[in-house]
Amino acid sequence: MSPWEKLLERPHPGGHFVQVYDADERSLSRNVGRYISEGLLHGDGVLIIATPEHRELITREVADSDAGLSEPLKNYQLVFLDAQQTLAEFMIAGHPDWDRFERVVLGAMRQVQPARNAQGLRAYGEMVGVLWKARQFAAAIRLEQLWNKLLERSSFSLYCAYAIDVFGEEFEVSKLDGVLGTHTHLVPAAVDGALEAALDRSMDEILGPQAGALRVLIKNNRRPSWAIMPTAESTILWLRKNVPEHAEAIVKRARRHYHLLLSTSQ
Repeated sequence: MSPWEKLLERPHPGGHFVQVYDADERSLSRNVGRYISEGLLHGDGVLIIATPEHRELITREVADSDAGLSEPLKNYQLVFLDAQQTLAEFMIAGHPDWDRFERVVLGAMRQVQPARNAQGLRAYGEMVGVLWKARQFAAAIRLEQLWNKLLERSSFSLYCAYAIDVFGEEFEVSKLDGVLGTHTHLVPAAVDGALEAALDRSMDEILGPQAGALRVLIKNNRRPSWAIMPTAESTILWLRKNVPEHAEAIVKRARRHYHLLLSTSQ
């Protein structure tokens, strides 16, 4: 089991995770489904604040897991809220208000009932993703900061998601500094290492013998103030910032390799 799989199964209280999923939406439902299902099996309560589309995908994943869906829903161990409707309850003039946010989210958390003799709580939220998709970037980062304030006061873990393409131009240091700086971990799209394998192959094909030296340089220049990140995602960010003359070609070819790996594994 990889460290990322362990993180999804046993997240630590106060953990604030994020996944960017636009290049592979199936990976989001798979990872979130695992995070939720394992929580239910361990007796944790689970609060999901999702869009209708992702609620359906996540519901399927949980229903097909060992945890099942009917009993957790009936016992309020699992509670769903709509992301857009919940967001509207605490936004004022286009920005999240702390007092309203605290009241709404804590009220929702009180609805959740962990299994007997269990006290853990896991949350999954897409409200920041809704704001980001609407290009309300400052409001999204402010909401992440409010979540962090709540995490400091309460014992739960939180998983967020953004419709950002890891292979796209938006996945770039200057545009994502606020997102990465407000989370403890960036969850990889492929916890099995498929993205890293695709990127390694692309770098080897384009850079040849220089690829090994470049990997060492990247490893020695990681940014510690950001979230803990998978090797592949941090490499893409580093390439875009430091070697833009090669980055686009490497990332474009890595996309092809990644989707080929996905198609052969299904």
